[in-house]
Amino acid sequence: MLSKLENGKGVKLEHALRVMNGLGLTMLVVPKAHAPWIEQAAVHAAKIDEDAAREQHARLEE
Repeated sequence: MLSKLENGKGVKLEHALRVMNGLGLTMLVVPKAHAPWIEQAAVHAAKIDEDAAREQHARLEE
């Protein structure tokens, strides 16, 4: 089943969700029109996380 997922073959949704859960991932279903907003929010959140990690690293070096 994992091989099928890795190779883009069809698997049951239940199995795909179990794998995602095991990887600490979740699936969010939104209207296509809202997808760009979600993507922008994710990029923004990743930048905030990166900036916070950089600040923490700088404090540790002091």
